[in-house]
Formats: sequence, C-alpha cells, structure tokens
Amino acid sequence: MSKRRLAAGTALVLVTATVAAMLAAGAGARPVQANGAVKLGFITKFPVDFYFTLVGGAKSWGKTHKGATVMYAQGKSATDDAGEIAAIQNMVASGVKGIAITPTSAAVIPALTKAVKAGIKVVLMDNDLPTWKLKSSVVATNNLVGGKLAGKWLAGQLKAGDTLGILEGVPGVSALDDRVNGMLSGLGSTKDKIKIVSKLETDCDQTKGAQATQTMLTANPELTAIYSACGPPALGAVQSIKNAGKTGKVVLVGFDGLPDEVSAIKAGTENASVAQHPSKIGSLGIATLYKAALGKKVPKNVDTGTSLLTK
Repeated sequence: MSKRRLAAGTALVLVTATVAAMLAAGAGARPVQANGAVKLGFITKFPVDFYFTLVGGAKSWGKTHKGATVMYAQGKSATDDAGEIAAIQNMVASGVKGIAITPTSAAVIPALTKAVKAGIKVVLMDNDLPTWKLKSSVVATNNLVGGKLAGKWLAGQLKAGDTLGILEGVPGVSALDDRVNGMLSGLGSTKDKIKIVSKLETDCDQTKGAQATQTMLTANPELTAIYSACGPPALGAVQSIKNAGKTGKVVLVGFDGLPDEVSAIKAGTENASVAQHPSKIGSLGIATLYKAALGKKVPKNVDTGTSLLTK
C-alpha cells in the first residue's frame, strides 16, 4: 500500500517540560546526572483527544518525579512518518536518555535503531513494531483482546443474513490490524452466518471515516452494522448514518472510547465502543521508560487494559 508521506520538514509541536525542582531552579536549569535526573523524550502521533489524554498521563507522572525532564513532540497525522523521524533525531541531538513513542509505522525503525545504538532506551506505546527487537518494552492496550470484546458484543446483535462493514485504521499497523482481526475472531460462529460487504481504510481520520461510511451505505442501503477500528472514523460514521436517515437502523461499534464517542453512545447514535485507557498508557509508558533509562529491568509488555462501553 503506497501512501503520500508528509515532507521531512513537517512542523512538530515541540515543548520541553521540566518538573518539580527543575521548575523551581528556573528556565536555564540543566538536569544534574549525579542527582539522578534524566532527560526523556515523549512522541505521539497526531493531535486528537486520545493522544492529548495520553500526554496528560505522562505529565501527571512527571509532576511527582523530581528532577525529571521530558521533551514532548507530536506529528500531524496518523501517517506522519517524516514528522516522527524528525522528532527522534531532534531528541537524540538534545541528549535524551530514553524515548517513549507511539510509532506511526515501521518507517521509523531506522531512526529508532540509531537511537538505541547511541545508548538511548526506547519504549513503544499504543502499538508495537513486532519485527523490531531493540525496544525495551511495549506499553499498550492488548488490541486483539479489545477487538474480541467488540466481536462478541456484535455477535449478540447480528443474525443470519445480516451485513457488516468495517472501517479499518491504517492497514499494516499491527495494533489496528489486531483490532479488526480480534473483532472477526470474537464474532465466532456468527462470522459464517453474516456477510462482510466492505472493508475500507480510514487512516483513523474522522472525515475519511465519514466518506467511507457514505460509500458503504450507498453500495449497501440495507447495511446492518459497522465496526470502526478507531474512534474518529466512528464519529464520522455517526454523521454519515444521520445524513442517510439511518440513525438507529445501523448498529455502530467503535474503538477508543473517545469523549465524543461517549456522548454519541449516550445520545443513541453509536451503540458501543471498546475503551482504552490512554492516560494509563502515558503514565505507565513514561514510568517504564524512566526505569529503563536508569538501567533497571522492565517488563517486555505492559497491558493497560480495555473495557466495552455501551449505553
């Protein structure tokens, strides 16, 4: 699958946050290695509620850890490989001892490998890079388990002959693929009794989710249900379903449990969503990185949990 990538000069939101005693010491203060201070980098994909909450979790952790310095960066989209690569390089040049990152794709592996070879610890958050073995840990939702939750719930809503459309995230990103594969597994024997009429990628984008849903409904006017592997496309689907006059007639299940999804579930325009815990991903991600940067042993995988939200 070919995708247009943003240019390497993609602007990033880059901020340095110093906590506790470092703040008191003033803007010109530098971390003192002898006192246990360590400089860390924290990179997220793009500006949506999920990643804002994830960053908030890291910042909450930082407030209770004196002397820690965290440099933050964020890309422009779910496929902004160039932006993340630029952020990694900038953080390496800035002298960080560790980087926690929600990787866009395997395209960032060469930059991360260079960082590790320079003595920098790397913790992956939210999604894994399965083929890359140099990471210290993966702190993430077990997306396969979360997908199964959605599939089991859908199985109870569907009957023989019903149709299902799938709004994929970014095909090839293991976490997002797991959400789809988990859902299909969770359907169990129901999968053989229904028909999957469409699978369209959305890049986890709300506008693309709305467009894909419109395409599905145009081609399949009697569509029974839609499963979205990300929250933003599910919100786009809410609008397209409404525009088609089918609110309440199409079962809609999302993944992320975003605040706007919660509102949609309460309003009856979305039926269910698999909730992640982004604040926990952020706080455990930076905490795990901090331990790794100090040379302490950390678990290879940290599961931050999922739950199914319904009205």
